[in-house]
Amino acid sequence: MYVCLCNAVSDKAIKKSIANGATTMRDLYREHNLGNQCGKCCKDVKGILNEELLKLADELLVQVA
Repeated sequence: MYVCLCNAVSDKAIKKSIANGATTMRDLYREHNLGNQCGKCCKDVKGILNEELLKLADELLVQVA
């Protein structure tokens, strides 16, 4: 699904960036040029970022335990 229609950025692209080390909204803005036009994507991108970071944290906890 497209998260940013202005720049044709999908949720898969956002998730891939997070898997490759993006941990902040700033990282995602820089990589995908998000939020520079209408800004409607920012809320959705933040939600995806939070979800993916929680998943990564859970995976780390499982590995440690």
